[in-house]
Amino acid sequence: MQVLHALLSRSRTLTLATVVVLASGAAQAQWQWIGSDGRKVFSDTPPPASVPEKSILKRPGGRPAPAPAEVGEEAAKAAETPTPKAPAKDAQLEAKKKQAEEAEAAKRQQELERVAKARAENCERAKRAKATLDSGVRLATTNAKGEREILDEKARAAEAQRLDRIIASDCGPMPAQQ
Repeated sequence: MQVLHALLSRSRTLTLATVVVLASGAAQAQWQWIGSDGRKVFSDTPPPASVPEKSILKRPGGRPAPAPAEVGEEAAKAAETPTPKAPAKDAQLEAKKKQAEEAEAAKRQQELERVAKARAENCERAKRAKATLDSGVRLATTNAKGEREILDEKARAAEAQRLDRIIASDCGPMPAQQ
């Protein structure tokens, strides 16, 4: 039992030591600089702007302030390091993009030509049908049962209106594309 008590006591001591070490790490997250009166100042906030960079001794995170010579070296390195330039346009990528745009334009042109051809054919058929209808010849159609029916005046008028709509839509200029 005493052995267990001794182990627990050591475990508590070790845990307490760990907590103290971790807490001291948090305390290191402070600023340290030499004030205008020459004394060291410790704070969790950055020094005022009036404090020169060379007077800052420590920054949060345990990083020491760079020595004055190092500050000059860092500035020199920064001056030597070329600033990243905007990436040059990739010639292959541009060529592929242009090729894709040309292919898309050709595809749109083919579609426009196909539609124009279909409209021209519809227009011609509608004009011929209208001419036949206007000639006064008796016309017959086949109904759903397969029987032949002669067009009466009412059916002729309806067919004439239908043909006029087709002629108006397909024989005029192409509608504007969106």
